Amino acid sequence: MKRLRRNPDESDPETNPDPDGEGSFSKDQHERKCGLSSMKMMGFFVVALMVVSVVFSVSVVLQDPPSDGVLESGKNVRFLDVMESSKEEQVLEVQPQKVVGPVDDDALSIEVRKDKLLGGLLAAGFDETSCVSRYQSVLYRKESQHKPSPYLISRLRSYEALHKRCGPYTESYNKTLEKLKTGHHLESTDCNYLVWISFSGLGNRILTLASAFLYALLTNRVLLVDPGTDMVDLFCEPFPEVSWFLPLDFPLKNQFSSFDQKSPHCYGRMLKNNSFANSSKSILAPFVYLHLVHNYDDQDKLFFCDEDQTSLQEVPWLIMKTDNYFVPSLFLIPTFEQQLSNLFPRKEAVFHLLGRYIFHPTNPVWGLITRYYQAYLAKADERIGIQIRVFDTGTGPFQHVLDQIIACTLKENLLPDISTEKPIINQSQKSKAVLVTSLSGGYFERLRDMYWEHPTVTGEVIGFYQPSHEEYQQTEKQFHNRKAWAEMYLLSLTDVLITSSWSTFGYVAQSLGGLKPWILYKPENQTAPDPPCGRVMSMEPCFHAPPFYDCKAKRGIDTGAVVPHVRHCEDMSWGLKLVDNESEL
Repeated sequence: MKRLRRNPDESDPETNPDPDGEGSFSKDQHERKCGLSSMKMMGFFVVALMVVSVVFSVSVVLQDPPSDGVLESGKNVRFLDVMESSKEEQVLEVQPQKVVGPVDDDALSIEVRKDKLLGGLLAAGFDETSCVSRYQSVLYRKESQHKPSPYLISRLRSYEALHKRCGPYTESYNKTLEKLKTGHHLESTDCNYLVWISFSGLGNRILTLASAFLYALLTNRVLLVDPGTDMVDLFCEPFPEVSWFLPLDFPLKNQFSSFDQKSPHCYGRMLKNNSFANSSKSILAPFVYLHLVHNYDDQDKLFFCDEDQTSLQEVPWLIMKTDNYFVPSLFLIPTFEQQLSNLFPRKEAVFHLLGRYIFHPTNPVWGLITRYYQAYLAKADERIGIQIRVFDTGTGPFQHVLDQIIACTLKENLLPDISTEKPIINQSQKSKAVLVTSLSGGYFERLRDMYWEHPTVTGEVIGFYQPSHEEYQQTEKQFHNRKAWAEMYLLSLTDVLITSSWSTFGYVAQSLGGLKPWILYKPENQTAPDPPCGRVMSMEPCFHAPPFYDCKAKRGIDTGAVVPHVRHCEDMSWGLKLVDNESEL
């Protein structure tokens, strides 16, 4: 009689030297002819072999369960291998089955890529427990179609070395700081700085900080970030070893709130008074304040001229205040043109790549993100984000806004219509989770009730979820901004996105997620526009207050018609945004 095989691996000669389980019995038959004594000895030998074989087989079964036990019906998938190996990249391959969790459900062959460095975008060597999101976020996203260029990777590593050499409290930092304290121009140093002032709402701050970092990268300056009231609470350190936060004892910190166009060191005012143009290198001001807020004037806007950039190179400290994503206008400065082309062959991926490099949620914020995702979004077949920002005065929700949202989702086939006449017999197995973000809870409630009270014509099951509804923007409240940052990030994890015109909140979500959203056009006179929404040209944010000036001709010009990759925005006709010009790729 043959022994029952307990494990499919028993056919492997390396794990089971007797794959058929018959060898010991043939020996027993042979020894029966040789006498009782020999038969007894052989009997003991056979029993011992059988015991050893059974014990070995059981141990193999327990230590190496069959692969079909790992993904049973897609219910027990957990990322147990999140602990990083010594390798910078590790690939875990599993069988193509339905997976519930932070993995691309649409993949034909599910390959959970733990490319924790995002194709070389991120630097290795961080303490992973201090900022879990830095390397774990890849588990919650589809693989990005926009890879960092080799030149961008090289420049980021070079910048990290510069930041380490010149960051806060280094010898170079302390030496350059003396220029501020004494007010005199000392001998040149190898470190110049750009200080970003924390200003405006969270969405604006994220966009302007990315703009400031790109400018620092282009001009070989060290970026130092004013921590404001909550920046340390929201964002991890992006650079290895040396902090990017401005020290609390920085000499000018107490003046930040008073800096405006009337400040003596404001670049625009200095140009008006000819005090900057007439300065020689020996008496050049130790710092210049750059006023790039939406109300800046024509002199302030000369910052975007080639000649002015050459003059600013000599200033050791630039202090910047802005509420604009001014990246598109950097692409119109001839000095930066070639470098930007090398950094970003695909123009629409600028914030997508810089945002994923710089902005990592702190552990408390990451907890808000992952807990909500796992509880409400992970099991859905498709995740849809609807970001609602209403600029109308008065108490919402507004019927015309709700009508616009419904019209957009139905016209673009983003959500199925409902059936109000007869029940749907053949229920679809597909589910969609709709994440709604809004200061008001009214839109979420109306949409939820609509799809709860009526079946969909397709039989799909639609669930609506809203993490918070704060009723009004509370920029200075710490937990309010934690939830705002978490909701932007959650929106970026969706498969399909609908955003609102003029909203920096939506810009951040779409760009981080690498998504081209449908944008809800701004209503006029409390009437839903027709069409209600449209697909954007690119995922890049819009520069709301760009200059319209030809620096060479010294006259006004349409800056949205100068180069093919800088166009006017879909939601703001005078704004500028980056797009990909296929002929340049």
